[in-house]
Amino acid sequence: MIFKCKNCGGNIVYEPNRKKMYCPHCESLDSENVIKEGSLTQCGNCGAPISVGQYTSADRCTHCGSHIVFDERVEGIYEPHLILPFKVDKEKAVEALNKEFSKRVFTPSGFLSQKSLEQMRGIYVPFWLYDYQAHYHFQGEGTKVRSWRSGNTEYVETSYYEVIRQMEAGFERVPVDASFVMDDGEMDLMEPYTYQELEEFQPKYMSGFYGEMYNQGAPELEGRAQVKVQKASEELMQQSLTGYNSVRPIRKDLNLDRNGINYALMPVWMYEYRYRGEVYRFHVNGQTGKVVGKTPVSRLKVLLYGLSAMISVSVMTSLAIAILEVL
Repeated sequence: MIFKCKNCGGNIVYEPNRKKMYCPHCESLDSENVIKEGSLTQCGNCGAPISVGQYTSADRCTHCGSHIVFDERVEGIYEPHLILPFKVDKEKAVEALNKEFSKRVFTPSGFLSQKSLEQMRGIYVPFWLYDYQAHYHFQGEGTKVRSWRSGNTEYVETSYYEVIRQMEAGFERVPVDASFVMDDGEMDLMEPYTYQELEEFQPKYMSGFYGEMYNQGAPELEGRAQVKVQKASEELMQQSLTGYNSVRPIRKDLNLDRNGINYALMPVWMYEYRYRGEVYRFHVNGQTGKVVGKTPVSRLKVLLYGLSAMISVSVMTSLAIAILEVL
């Protein structure tokens, strides 16, 4: 599907700052007409051939520039339940990158250049969101140590206690990305999102951005969600084991009941920078502006810094010698 303006026929996109559909041609708001098209090989606007990836759900025609949402990949079994619309636009994403990395002295000169940043893309990344109820039974042995001195003698008393805890905890919308392209560790670092702002899926939010449908099903990825819930449950349990000098676990039973699963699209800005034959990827949370990524190091800048430091030391040494000679 393509969203066209009722007034001028231009391609309408979702504008994060306005939180509305926007026509960049005549600047009208919420004036979209939906043009349905079901081809994965031909642009529905100009008719030019297009090449679509295996999991691509939204793309841009390289010939006419129209943003296309592919019907068959956002409908039926592939229709997302929820979507978190972009809140951070490209300009703010670039500002976030600059704030995070511009002061790093050893980054290459071309990093964050205007030419490189032109390739930055906003992508809706597929996620599975899992709901769980955790039932945790803990049994252990706790100790409390008391010491005192009487005369020249120091006494230590250790008391032992049976420690039993029953914990019930609910976890909602535990996120796991379902994209082969996105690194799992980096997507985990993108958290947290404000899940209260999730909306019922509407394809119009995808116009102006790129998108993927899920690459893996919910059953295949559930193990990652369970690991997150187990870790969070353990942290909650440890917080309750206060007042003891030590607690030795004897029995730990954690059971998880899954209450629901939702398929959602999350907003991410992705910036790729190529340096010395390697690709460095940076991601900006499209809702919060959080930045994730590791910058490359320019060997030339490191060398020049080292030389300047050596010159500075040499100059200081020469000055010291000159002063001593005068004295």
